[in-house]
Amino acid sequence: MSDVVWNLKLDKYEYCIIINALNNLRTELIRQERNTESVDEILVKIIDTPPKHNKKERYYCEAR
Repeated sequence: MSDVVWNLKLDKYEYCIIINALNNLRTELIRQERNTESVDEILVKIIDTPPKHNKKERYYCEAR
């Protein structure tokens, strides 16, 4: 079975929405006394992923 890899471009707002949604799901699972391991793993993956900066977005000052 091959793993499928998904790459998403998210702005800071979208990133925070995903983190909050997963955290709310985790809280609900805890209330229901259900296993949160899979949600925990996904949260750690997302939180530990460093942001990739687009080279086009960088601004450089040129000496004249």
